[in-house]
Amino acid sequence: MNKTLSGRALLLALVAMTLAACGGKPTEPTRQDEVRVSSDHPVVGQRWNLLLVGTNERLSMPTTPHFVIAADGRVTGHDGCNAINGKVQLDGSNRIQFRELASTKMGCPQLDDARRVTTMMETAYRYLIDHDRLVFFGPDQRVLGGWRKAN
Repeated sequence: MNKTLSGRALLLALVAMTLAACGGKPTEPTRQDEVRVSSDHPVVGQRWNLLLVGTNERLSMPTTPHFVIAADGRVTGHDGCNAINGKVQLDGSNRIQFRELASTKMGCPQLDDARRVTTMMETAYRYLIDHDRLVFFGPDQRVLGGWRKAN
């Protein structure tokens, strides 16, 4: 009989905790597709042309790889072979995250280099701005590549 009472007490305690957790004020759903970034952010509204992959490799592409971040969090650009678009999230700690990058599917002789450009963007974790240059770092703090402000 003692086991039955302690089992019931445990069950009632669990039910009470569950109800207490559910009884709070409903929260507003967050919409990941409505990411907004400050229009005066130094990365936003500026065209960035690819300068280097890694720390010293320059790519020769049919079209200069570039991107532009809009204040609504959307990114558009070119990987050297294909137009790209997607979303980006920036924060005050120099964090950057490109999401949902998509591209056209045109072929070109430098398709492997174009993939390296989009891979750099997809794996970018932090950035640093130095004058007219933007450097991407991976989660391991390794330099992924650099971009230069277009004039």
